Amino acid sequence: MTTMTNASVREFKMPDVGEGLTEAEILKWYVQPGDTVTDGQVVCEVETAKAAVELPIPYDGVVRELHFPEGTTVDVGTSIIAVDVAGGAAPVAEEEAPAPASAPAAEPEEEKPAARQPVLVGYGVATSSTRRRPRRTPAPDTAVQQAAAAVQQELNGHGAPALSPERPLAKPPVRKLAKDLGVDLTTVVPTGPDGVITREDVHAAVAPPAPQEAAPAAAVPVAAPAAPVSYDTARETRVPVKGVRKATAAAMVGSAFTAPHVTEFVTVDVTRTMKLVEELKQDKEFTGLRVNPLLLIAKALLVAIRRNPEINASWDEAAQEIVVKHYVNLGIAAATPRGLIVPNIKDAHAKTLPQLAESLGELVSTAREGKTSPSAMQAGTVTITNVGVFGVDTGTPILNPGESAILAVGAIKPQPWVHKGKVKPRQVTTLALSFDHRLVDGELGSKVLADVAAILEQPKRLISWA
Repeated sequence: MTTMTNASVREFKMPDVGEGLTEAEILKWYVQPGDTVTDGQVVCEVETAKAAVELPIPYDGVVRELHFPEGTTVDVGTSIIAVDVAGGAAPVAEEEAPAPASAPAAEPEEEKPAARQPVLVGYGVATSSTRRRPRRTPAPDTAVQQAAAAVQQELNGHGAPALSPERPLAKPPVRKLAKDLGVDLTTVVPTGPDGVITREDVHAAVAPPAPQEAAPAAAVPVAAPAAPVSYDTARETRVPVKGVRKATAAAMVGSAFTAPHVTEFVTVDVTRTMKLVEELKQDKEFTGLRVNPLLLIAKALLVAIRRNPEINASWDEAAQEIVVKHYVNLGIAAATPRGLIVPNIKDAHAKTLPQLAESLGELVSTAREGKTSPSAMQAGTVTITNVGVFGVDTGTPILNPGESAILAVGAIKPQPWVHKGKVKPRQVTTLALSFDHRLVDGELGSKVLADVAAILEQPKRLISWA
């Protein structure tokens, strides 16, 4: 890391973009050294334990240095980018100079923190060092062009600079795979564009050699067990638990072993609900809105909560009190590439059906894009998880921490059903309601589940019970 001594250089530090978060991983840089930035411009995307967040720079200037490559986990309060607010050009030749061949490379000076600068929210000072990939000792080469190229390569996420033109080209995931398999990338033959080593190249390097002689064609057949299925050359793959997945794991363990869970099930004929969904899709009031069974299931749960308000509560352990909420922040569990998240629709109880459809559409789209904000996942009161989208009939959902109930919706599919005294094919699903038995007894939980089922069986109750 280059030591910045120019008084015009401002150090932008990793802010606390959530509530009390201590670290974040740099997912992507949107700027490079030498780029001009303006106040409010997004310079990078980071992932916290709750969500992926874009960070804007709070001043104008020219980027002098990116202190960490993509994929690095950085403590809150640690400087991540240096900006020359005087507008000077970013230095190239003043980077770390390679050590002479006869002497080991000198350790860089400890970076001196700049004066405290305001950041977005939750400014904090790191008390521990960041975790980043180790640097290699620079090769004895004094060419400025090679040094600059190597630094640029590091900033693009290709690991620490080696200052050597013979360094194999490979992306960080491929380098990690090679490390896990014990493969020296200098021995791998690249097949990717521009000589880049691919995952297939690494696997090929560790594949067992072909036999020297083929078996005779007329060999006598003998009974042999079937060859085991090979999923990968490596016996194991280790995936670091961090970010959203790490936070989810901790929350689920805490919930499972703190709140006494009870789960009840009911199978219900939702044929009329499915017909209503198709009718609403043709309604002009819902033009351009997301209309699906989840919309009516959400509305049914909201009506059931209004009829049984005690279900919408939380347990205050410190005060030994049950806190009944007079609002519903309806959580919708969403599976994303970064793990399961549960954003919620604020004040869902006060929304009309078209407003609820609009909010559901925005929630799902934002989650799929990985842009859900930390605030959107806070203060939920009740959650819906739709396991039916995976073809699953039902499950026993775990409560979202701090909430009293969660409704799981199974797959909706045609089944033989007794309807008006005859067995007919009907659209059927299974609902599962888990609740915290400290504050929700069996009677209350049963009433809520029965109300949801009754509305989905006869959706006209949405009008009479609303």
